[in-house]
Formats: sequence, C-alpha cells, structure tokens
Amino acid sequence: MFCASRHIFKRAATSAAAVSSSPTSPVFPLRPSFFSPRALSQSRLFASVKDLYYYNNSPKYSTSSPNPSDFVKIVEVGPRDGLQNEKTIVPLETKISLIERLSTTGLRVIEAGSFVAPKWVPQMADSTSILTHLSRSPPPAPKDVSVSYPFLVPNLKGLESALTPSNPASEISIFASASEGFSQKNLNCSIDESFKRFAPVVQQALASGVKVRGYVSMVIACPYSGETPPEKVVEVTKRLLDMGCYEVSLGDTTGVGNPYSIDVLMKALVDAGVPVEKLACHFHDTYGQAIVNCMVGLANGVRVFDSSVAGLGGCPYAKGATGNVATEDLVYFLHSVGMTTGVDLEKVSEVGAWISKAIGRKNNSKVGPALLAKRPDEPNAS
Repeated sequence: MFCASRHIFKRAATSAAAVSSSPTSPVFPLRPSFFSPRALSQSRLFASVKDLYYYNNSPKYSTSSPNPSDFVKIVEVGPRDGLQNEKTIVPLETKISLIERLSTTGLRVIEAGSFVAPKWVPQMADSTSILTHLSRSPPPAPKDVSVSYPFLVPNLKGLESALTPSNPASEISIFASASEGFSQKNLNCSIDESFKRFAPVVQQALASGVKVRGYVSMVIACPYSGETPPEKVVEVTKRLLDMGCYEVSLGDTTGVGNPYSIDVLMKALVDAGVPVEKLACHFHDTYGQAIVNCMVGLANGVRVFDSSVAGLGGCPYAKGATGNVATEDLVYFLHSVGMTTGVDLEKVSEVGAWISKAIGRKNNSKVGPALLAKRPDEPNAS
C-alpha cells in the first residue's frame, strides 16, 4: 500500500473496502486497518521497508556523493515543543546549553523558542533572552553546516519580539489547526479567524526577509472534534502555502495516527496537488507508531521530519499526548534504510542523556540509552 515502488503506491480504489475494520476507540474512531491476516512474507509493510532499503542502497543509485533524494532534513523541536509542557520551569542556562549542544550534532534546524503569551506558556517566557544570546553568540556547529533557529510566532505582538532591530530572528513558524475544536481550545478562535491573524504576520515577516514555516495540528484526529477529514488538512495546508510558508509540517498532535491513516492523508495531499517537497511530518509517539509513520511519510516522498531529542514533549491542550518521536530513534531508523541526515547519532544520544538528567525526567528514546550503554564507561553528563 505504501511501498517505495511506484506501482505499489497505486493501490486499487476498492482496496480500502476490502480490508477489515479496526476496533473503535472511546476517544476517536480509528480508520480501517490495511493489515490483513496473511503471512509476513506477503506483508505490504514488510515489502515496503525492504524495497525502500534496497532502492537507496542498490549500485544503480549509489554514487560518490549522496543522491539529493537520499538526504532527510531533521527539524529538532526539543528546545521549544519538547520543553514547553514541562511543569517545572527549565532554567534559561539549561535551555541555552541544550541548543548549543544540539548545534554540534549536525542538525541544521533547531527550533529555539516561542513568542507566545507567558500567561499561557510560561516555559517560553525567556525566548527573547534566547534569541538575543543566539544572535550575539552563535553556537559552534560542524564545518560546512549552517544552523537556523526558528521561533514560533502566533501574532503580530509575537512577531515584534522576534524582529527586534538589534537581534532579529531569521525564521519564524506559525501554527494552524485542521480541527475547529482544537483551534478554539489552543488559539481561542476559529480556523478562519486564525488565518486572519496570520496574514499580517506572514506579510510583515516576508517583507523583512524572514522565512516562514507553517504547522498544521490535529491532522489525524482531535480529542474535541473527533477524526479530522483529510480534505480539511489539504485545505489548511494549501492556505498556509498560498500565504507564503515555504514548508508546512503535518502534526499528528495526539499521536493517534497509524500507517493506514498517514498513507491516506499523504495520498490526499499529493492528489490535491500539494508539492511533497513542501511537506514535513511531525509525529508524536503516544501509541508507539511514530517511527513506522515516519516510514510511511518517507515512502511517500517526504524528506523533512520533526523530532525531539530524548522524545521530549507533549501537548498542554491534548490530554494524554506524549512526546515527539525521539531524534535519536529517527536518525537510527533513517540511517538503517540508507538515508543520510548529516546528524551524528552518538552525539545526539549524549545530548538526550544530558537533558533528561538535567530536567529530571525519563529519557524516552530507545536508541540513545541502548547506544550509550555499549560504552565501557558512562558518558559525562556534565
């Protein structure tokens, strides 16, 4: 169904009706699962992983320099999306140290903060100080790696903070919802009203030479409005792109997506004419599906994924939503299927171990602790 081979992408229109339905959740009804009780050797999921791996590693496609389609950009959201829901305020020094450590790993995009009202997200109240520090003392990065540090901006007031004359941000993000219920809960306005707020923000940012990235939340289902129709995600995504966003990140905010629902969404977007090169995927791992959902996005042509070191994160307006897919786990997966990221897995694992200890929480990465446990001595967490 979502195999890397193009002919398997083109599934029959009746295939969805032929499969069995999944149980209905008390929170939201899951879409029918495409998994049927057949042998593993006949599994489309199993075939897609093999096809994707061999496609990227066959001599036909191997060159001295990586094929551009083999490169995946990882957007590290730990310092913002990962920390914003922590109940105990993380010290400014810790946040800055986290960003600086991440900058040494080969990551090219690190979301650094958010200019939202401190009343609603107190954890982000020191974003101005973070922006000032990054502008005056850019963190060291590996040779030939340029790192950008976007900030989330909800309105014109936030944009003013991001575009201070002495230390302006080079990139901002805006966030819309594909769910009316979540838009009211998170932004206190309807989807249409949110776009009226975004319009002057994007216009002014672009006029100032600042890049704008868009987020769409609740792309699969919402705890307030139920399942999100794919056509609604298509509509919101197109509006963000038409407004001037260079890229739109699709957020499975509650982590309820499964391979089938993600594949259906990707097909809906591509069939509607949305360029896949302008899409990113932002998966939470609430039900343990984030990595396999990343594989579905990858097989559909997505080459940008959001992740959070040590799996930090959660959503304050979506009860039960846990952290983003761990950066360590995503890098390990991408490298294992022949993709390149430019990220040093061991270094990012060290950062994951450090920040988990620094804020006193469990490291939700599977790969990071396993990799570091193979060392003869425990890494220095200072």
